[in-house]
Amino acid sequence: MNAPDRPVHRRSALRAGAGAALAAALATGCADPDSAGAPAPAPARPEPEKRAATTGAHAPAPTPHRIPGQPVQIDHGPRDRARVALTFHGQGDPAVARTVLGEAERAGARVTVLAVGSWLDEHPEMARRILDGGHDLGNHTQRHIDISSMDETRAYAEITDCAQRLRRLTGSIGTWFRPSRTRYATPLVQRLAVRAGYPHVLSYDVDSLDFTSPGAAAVTRKVAGEIRNGSVVSMHFGYADTVAALPLLLTELDRRRLRAVTTTELLT
Repeated sequence: MNAPDRPVHRRSALRAGAGAALAAALATGCADPDSAGAPAPAPARPEPEKRAATTGAHAPAPTPHRIPGQPVQIDHGPRDRARVALTFHGQGDPAVARTVLGEAERAGARVTVLAVGSWLDEHPEMARRILDGGHDLGNHTQRHIDISSMDETRAYAEITDCAQRLRRLTGSIGTWFRPSRTRYATPLVQRLAVRAGYPHVLSYDVDSLDFTSPGAAAVTRKVAGEIRNGSVVSMHFGYADTVAALPLLLTELDRRRLRAVTTTELLT
Protein backbone atom coordinates (compact mmCIF):
# COMPACT_ATOMS: atom_id res chain seq x y z
CA MET A 1 0.00 0.00 0.00
CA ASN A 2 1.31 3.45 -0.83
CA ALA A 3 2.13 5.93 1.89
CA PRO A 4 -0.48 8.70 2.33
CA ASP A 5 -0.16 11.50 -0.19
CA ARG A 6 1.46 14.58 1.21
CA PRO A 7 2.42 17.96 -0.29
CA VAL A 8 6.00 18.53 -1.34
CA HIS A 9 7.47 21.59 0.36
CA ARG A 10 9.56 23.57 -2.08
CA ARG A 11 12.06 26.26 -1.29
CA SER A 12 10.43 29.57 -0.47
CA ALA A 13 12.52 31.43 -3.03
CA LEU A 14 11.28 29.19 -5.83
CA ARG A 15 7.70 29.50 -4.61
CA ALA A 16 7.85 33.29 -4.45
CA GLY A 17 9.53 33.87 -7.81
CA ALA A 18 7.74 31.19 -9.77
CA GLY A 19 4.39 31.98 -8.15
CA ALA A 20 4.48 35.54 -9.41
CA ALA A 21 5.45 34.37 -12.88
CA LEU A 22 2.68 31.77 -12.85
CA ALA A 23 0.05 34.34 -12.03
CA ALA A 24 1.20 36.44 -14.95
CA ALA A 25 1.18 33.43 -17.27
CA LEU A 26 -2.34 32.40 -16.32
CA ALA A 27 -3.65 35.94 -16.72
CA THR A 28 -2.22 36.39 -20.21
CA GLY A 29 -4.39 35.72 -23.24
CA CYS A 30 -3.44 33.41 -26.12
CA ALA A 31 0.02 34.23 -27.46
CA ASP A 32 0.31 36.03 -30.78
CA PRO A 33 1.49 33.36 -33.27
CA ASP A 34 3.98 35.83 -34.70
CA SER A 35 5.52 36.35 -31.30
CA ALA A 36 6.31 32.69 -30.74
CA GLY A 37 9.15 32.53 -33.24
CA ALA A 38 12.12 30.30 -32.50
CA PRO A 39 12.37 29.05 -28.94
CA ALA A 40 14.71 30.91 -26.64
CA PRO A 41 17.98 29.14 -25.85
CA ALA A 42 17.78 26.75 -22.92
CA PRO A 43 19.72 27.69 -19.78
CA ALA A 44 23.35 26.84 -20.25
CA ARG A 45 24.60 23.97 -18.15
CA PRO A 46 28.07 22.40 -18.14
CA GLU A 47 28.03 19.29 -20.32
CA PRO A 48 29.23 16.32 -18.29
CA GLU A 49 31.74 14.01 -19.89
CA LYS A 50 30.01 11.27 -21.82
CA ARG A 51 30.43 7.77 -20.52
CA ALA A 52 29.25 4.47 -21.80
CA ALA A 53 26.02 3.35 -20.17
CA THR A 54 26.26 -0.20 -18.90
CA THR A 55 24.44 -2.37 -16.44
CA GLY A 56 27.62 -3.51 -14.70
CA ALA A 57 27.43 -1.25 -11.64
CA HIS A 58 23.66 -1.13 -11.42
CA ALA A 59 20.79 -3.48 -10.71
CA PRO A 60 18.54 -4.10 -13.71
CA ALA A 61 15.87 -1.46 -14.25
CA PRO A 62 12.19 -2.19 -13.48
CA THR A 63 10.33 -4.27 -16.03
CA PRO A 64 6.79 -3.83 -17.39
CA HIS A 65 3.96 -5.43 -15.46
CA ARG A 66 0.24 -5.72 -15.90
CA ILE A 67 -1.84 -3.47 -13.64
CA PRO A 68 -5.07 -5.14 -12.52
CA GLY A 69 -8.22 -3.36 -13.59
CA GLN A 70 -6.50 -1.22 -16.23
CA PRO A 71 -7.13 -1.50 -19.99
CA VAL A 72 -4.31 -2.09 -22.45
CA GLN A 73 -4.32 1.60 -23.38
CA ILE A 74 -4.14 3.97 -20.40
CA ASP A 75 -4.60 7.74 -20.58
CA HIS A 76 -5.02 8.67 -16.91
CA GLY A 77 -4.76 7.31 -13.40
CA PRO A 78 -7.18 7.24 -10.46
CA ARG A 79 -9.22 10.41 -10.09
CA ASP A 80 -9.57 10.02 -6.32
CA ARG A 81 -5.90 10.59 -5.45
CA ALA A 82 -3.98 13.85 -5.65
CA ARG A 83 -1.27 12.56 -7.95
CA VAL A 84 -0.32 13.31 -11.55
CA ALA A 85 2.28 11.99 -13.99
CA LEU A 86 4.40 14.33 -16.08
CA THR A 87 5.62 12.33 -19.08
CA PHE A 88 8.33 13.44 -21.49
CA HIS A 89 9.09 12.31 -25.01
CA GLY A 90 12.82 11.56 -24.81
CA GLN A 91 14.58 13.18 -27.75
CA GLY A 92 16.58 16.34 -28.45
CA ASP A 93 19.51 18.12 -26.84
CA PRO A 94 20.67 16.09 -23.82
CA ALA A 95 21.68 19.29 -22.02
CA VAL A 96 18.05 20.41 -22.12
CA ALA A 97 16.94 16.97 -20.92
CA ARG A 98 19.31 17.17 -17.97
CA THR A 99 17.99 20.63 -17.12
CA VAL A 100 14.39 19.35 -17.11
CA LEU A 101 15.30 16.37 -14.94
CA GLY A 102 17.23 18.60 -12.55
CA GLU A 103 14.34 21.04 -12.19
CA ALA A 104 11.97 18.18 -11.38
CA GLU A 105 14.33 16.64 -8.87
CA ARG A 106 14.96 19.92 -7.06
CA ALA A 107 11.19 20.23 -6.59
CA GLY A 108 10.88 16.67 -5.28
CA ALA A 109 9.02 15.55 -8.41
CA ARG A 110 9.53 12.37 -10.40
CA VAL A 111 8.64 12.01 -14.07
CA THR A 112 8.32 9.41 -16.82
CA VAL A 113 10.54 9.53 -19.90
CA LEU A 114 9.56 7.70 -23.08
CA ALA A 115 12.86 7.52 -24.93
CA VAL A 116 13.37 7.32 -28.70
CA GLY A 117 15.80 4.53 -29.59
CA SER A 118 17.86 6.62 -32.01
CA TRP A 119 18.28 9.23 -29.25
CA LEU A 120 19.63 6.54 -26.95
CA ASP A 121 22.03 5.44 -29.70
CA GLU A 122 23.46 8.97 -29.74
CA HIS A 123 23.27 9.60 -25.98
CA PRO A 124 23.38 6.21 -24.20
CA GLU A 125 24.32 7.81 -20.88
CA MET A 126 20.85 9.38 -20.66
CA ALA A 127 19.18 6.02 -19.95
CA ARG A 128 21.00 5.60 -16.66
CA ARG A 129 20.74 9.33 -15.85
CA ILE A 130 16.94 9.04 -16.01
CA LEU A 131 16.78 5.92 -13.85
CA ASP A 132 19.32 7.17 -11.32
CA GLY A 133 17.10 10.22 -10.76
CA GLY A 134 14.25 7.94 -9.64
CA HIS A 135 12.23 8.39 -12.83
CA ASP A 136 10.41 5.87 -15.03
CA LEU A 137 11.99 5.03 -18.39
CA GLY A 138 10.04 3.66 -21.33
CA ASN A 139 9.94 3.05 -25.09
CA HIS A 140 8.87 5.68 -27.65
CA THR A 141 9.82 3.65 -30.76
CA GLN A 142 13.16 3.50 -32.50
CA ARG A 143 12.93 6.34 -35.02
CA HIS A 144 9.91 8.41 -33.92
CA ILE A 145 8.05 8.19 -37.21
CA ASP A 146 4.36 7.57 -37.85
CA ILE A 147 3.84 4.08 -36.47
CA SER A 148 0.11 4.12 -37.26
CA SER A 149 0.83 4.14 -41.01
CA MET A 150 3.20 1.15 -40.93
CA ASP A 151 2.47 -2.45 -41.74
CA GLU A 152 2.76 -5.05 -39.00
CA THR A 153 6.38 -6.00 -39.66
CA ARG A 154 7.71 -2.45 -39.70
CA ALA A 155 5.65 -1.33 -36.71
CA TYR A 156 6.79 -4.30 -34.64
CA ALA A 157 10.41 -3.54 -35.52
CA GLU A 158 9.97 0.07 -34.36
CA ILE A 159 8.88 -1.21 -30.95
CA THR A 160 11.37 -4.03 -30.54
CA ASP A 161 14.41 -2.13 -31.86
CA CYS A 162 13.95 0.48 -29.15
CA ALA A 163 13.26 -2.25 -26.59
CA GLN A 164 16.58 -3.88 -27.47
CA ARG A 165 18.44 -0.60 -26.88
CA LEU A 166 16.77 -0.18 -23.52
CA ARG A 167 17.57 -3.75 -22.49
CA ARG A 168 21.21 -3.40 -23.51
CA LEU A 169 21.61 -0.14 -21.59
CA THR A 170 19.57 -0.90 -18.48
CA GLY A 171 18.74 -4.61 -18.33
CA SER A 172 15.04 -3.92 -19.01
CA ILE A 173 12.88 -3.07 -22.03
CA GLY A 174 11.46 -0.17 -20.03
CA THR A 175 8.29 0.02 -17.99
CA TRP A 176 6.05 1.71 -20.59
CA PHE A 177 5.48 1.97 -24.32
CA ARG A 178 4.07 5.03 -26.09
CA PRO A 179 3.50 5.06 -29.86
CA SER A 180 5.13 7.76 -31.98
CA ARG A 181 3.32 10.55 -33.83
CA THR A 182 -0.05 9.74 -32.29
CA ARG A 183 -1.89 10.15 -29.03
CA TYR A 184 -3.58 6.76 -29.18
CA ALA A 185 -2.30 3.45 -30.46
CA THR A 186 -4.28 1.64 -33.12
CA PRO A 187 -5.59 -1.84 -32.25
CA LEU A 188 -2.72 -3.31 -34.30
CA VAL A 189 -0.07 -1.31 -32.44
CA GLN A 190 -1.64 -2.26 -29.11
CA ARG A 191 -1.38 -5.95 -30.04
CA LEU A 192 2.21 -5.53 -31.18
CA ALA A 193 3.17 -3.73 -27.96
CA VAL A 194 1.73 -6.57 -25.89
CA ARG A 195 3.61 -9.09 -28.04
CA ALA A 196 6.83 -7.15 -27.46
CA GLY A 197 6.37 -7.39 -23.69
CA TYR A 198 4.43 -4.25 -22.79
CA PRO A 199 1.09 -5.07 -21.10
CA HIS A 200 -0.01 -1.45 -21.41
CA VAL A 201 0.27 1.41 -23.91
CA LEU A 202 0.65 4.80 -22.24
CA SER A 203 -1.40 7.65 -23.69
CA TYR A 204 -2.31 10.91 -21.88
CA ASP A 205 -5.25 13.16 -21.10
CA VAL A 206 -3.39 16.50 -21.08
CA ASP A 207 -1.33 17.64 -24.07
CA SER A 208 0.99 20.55 -23.23
CA LEU A 209 1.56 21.34 -26.95
CA ASP A 210 5.06 22.41 -25.96
CA PHE A 211 6.40 20.98 -29.24
CA THR A 212 4.66 23.84 -31.07
CA SER A 213 6.90 26.32 -29.22
CA PRO A 214 4.04 28.61 -28.16
CA GLY A 215 6.01 30.21 -25.33
CA ALA A 216 6.40 29.21 -21.70
CA ALA A 217 3.29 31.14 -20.63
CA ALA A 218 1.12 29.25 -23.11
CA VAL A 219 2.51 25.88 -22.05
CA THR A 220 1.89 26.74 -18.41
CA ARG A 221 -1.62 27.98 -19.11
CA LYS A 222 -2.56 24.91 -21.17
CA VAL A 223 -1.43 22.36 -18.58
CA ALA A 224 -2.60 24.29 -15.51
CA GLY A 225 -6.03 24.72 -17.09
CA GLU A 226 -6.57 20.99 -17.74
CA ILE A 227 -4.61 19.02 -15.15
CA ARG A 228 -6.50 17.28 -12.34
CA ASN A 229 -6.24 14.24 -10.09
CA GLY A 230 -4.83 11.31 -12.03
CA SER A 231 -3.81 13.26 -15.13
CA VAL A 232 -1.05 12.06 -17.44
CA VAL A 233 0.59 15.05 -19.11
CA SER A 234 2.48 14.87 -22.41
CA MET A 235 5.59 17.05 -22.65
CA HIS A 236 8.85 16.96 -24.60
CA PHE A 237 12.56 17.25 -24.01
CA GLY A 238 14.38 19.51 -26.43
CA TYR A 239 12.26 22.66 -26.16
CA ALA A 240 13.26 25.78 -24.26
CA ASP A 241 9.60 26.57 -23.55
CA THR A 242 9.37 23.33 -21.57
CA VAL A 243 12.39 24.22 -19.46
CA ALA A 244 11.00 27.68 -18.73
CA ALA A 245 7.48 26.43 -17.96
CA LEU A 246 8.41 23.53 -15.68
CA PRO A 247 9.19 25.50 -12.47
CA LEU A 248 5.89 27.37 -12.88
CA LEU A 249 3.98 24.13 -13.35
CA LEU A 250 5.62 22.49 -10.35
CA THR A 251 4.73 25.49 -8.22
CA GLU A 252 1.13 25.28 -9.41
CA LEU A 253 1.00 21.56 -8.59
CA ASP A 254 2.33 22.31 -5.13
CA ARG A 255 -0.32 25.00 -4.65
CA ARG A 256 -3.03 22.49 -5.53
CA ARG A 257 -1.42 19.77 -3.40
CA LEU A 258 -0.92 17.58 -6.47
CA ARG A 259 2.12 15.30 -6.33
CA ALA A 260 4.10 14.72 -9.52
CA VAL A 261 5.01 11.03 -9.46
CA THR A 262 6.16 8.39 -11.91
CA THR A 263 3.48 6.68 -13.96
CA THR A 264 4.20 3.47 -12.06
CA GLU A 265 3.41 5.20 -8.76
CA LEU A 266 0.36 6.93 -10.24
CA LEU A 267 -1.21 3.62 -11.24
CA THR A 268 -0.24 1.39 -8.32
